Amino acid sequence: MLAKKKAGMMLTAGMALTLALSGCSSNNNGGTGEAANNKANEQTSGSKSGKAVEITFWNMFGGGEGDFVDQIIKGFNDSQQEVVVKQLRLESNEYYAKLGTALSSSKGPDVAVAHVDRISPFVKAKQLVPIDELATKVGFDLGQISSSNMESVSYDGKPYAVPLDTHFHMFYYNKDILKKANLLNADETPKFDTMSPEGYLNTLAQIKTAVPDVQAMAVNTPYFQEPFLNMYYEAGGDILSADMTKAAINNDKALSVLKFYDEIYSKQYADINDKNPWDTFSNGKAAFWFGGVWEAGVLLGDASKHIGAMPLPAIFGSQTHWGSSHTLVIPSYVSAEKQEAAAKFMKYFSEVGGQTWGKAGHVPANSNVTNSDEYNKLPYRSFFIEAQKTVKFAPQTDNYTTIITTISEVLQNVIFHNESPEDGLKDMEKQINEILAN
Repeated sequence: MLAKKKAGMMLTAGMALTLALSGCSSNNNGGTGEAANNKANEQTSGSKSGKAVEITFWNMFGGGEGDFVDQIIKGFNDSQQEVVVKQLRLESNEYYAKLGTALSSSKGPDVAVAHVDRISPFVKAKQLVPIDELATKVGFDLGQISSSNMESVSYDGKPYAVPLDTHFHMFYYNKDILKKANLLNADETPKFDTMSPEGYLNTLAQIKTAVPDVQAMAVNTPYFQEPFLNMYYEAGGDILSADMTKAAINNDKALSVLKFYDEIYSKQYADINDKNPWDTFSNGKAAFWFGGVWEAGVLLGDASKHIGAMPLPAIFGSQTHWGSSHTLVIPSYVSAEKQEAAAKFMKYFSEVGGQTWGKAGHVPANSNVTNSDEYNKLPYRSFFIEAQKTVKFAPQTDNYTTIITTISEVLQNVIFHNESPEDGLKDMEKQINEILAN
């Protein structure tokens, strides 16, 4: 679920830790810091002494997202006297390194945020506790959580996290530019040519002809794996085989998507050298943008921008698209008393805090929240809920971080013509198979 991370064009393995953090960032504003975290761990007071149980909550949410989290924590702490939550906010690019060390050393948070595509190795190492029995103990009905979200955190039939949301990309469009190109319907939705790669490219061509001083489409070139996966999943593609033992990405579907984007770049519908495409679109210099739901506050909150949103169009035949989820997890080293306290916080974050979290742009995983009038009064949220239903989560493999880093690096070589699409896909397949074999 932040404006997109502003980074250079070439991804390195060292940047892999940030790849799964789309939709969250941290600048430590409002964080408690390492010293405060240590103090929180030292000042544990249990219910046996009649005092509130104090638990430490790790997260990587900064900026506007961090403000919403602060509100949720304050709301929880003010709502009862049994549990006190103290937070430690870490920088997003160091978060998983520190969380992994904490889980391995049994010294760290009592409850923590983890992306759904990062929990598999923690589950395999038995570093997280299942949350079903804890949920029952504190009266938290996990049936409130959408089935797709619960399936994404379940291993051998046991849920190991509480999904907070689903985050993914929407199709944002600039109404003023489309109006100039005579491509805005009366209901202020975009007019498209035939819904196909060729039809979409024709639409971009019309925009370029009519409004030549803007990009017809801003493409997230610095993090190209995201727009690539959106279209590749639309085409019915998978990263891995069904049994997750082999790469399944070297195929005609992936090749068609790469050639589609290459035409967008080569015909200058998008600027391949734009290092901040999220700002380009936000500043009114691009007609279309595949942008995160977490950008809704910035893009849709300012009426003067004249921006609309809808689910990603079915350019490659379906509306299946990339998505991820923030979840809450409890480390296995946490005492039984603090596990229960953490479960109470999870329940509150989902059931009550979900309304606040929904304002950040993410689609809450709790269906009671998304069915509420309060949530549905937010702009374009009916489209958000529609798009959430066709999300494709990452494969549940311990190697996903390494795999997505490999995909990202090879894609950069391909789009900058350091490697042909055919050779790039072969290279990607070879590297992924080597990762899976080790």
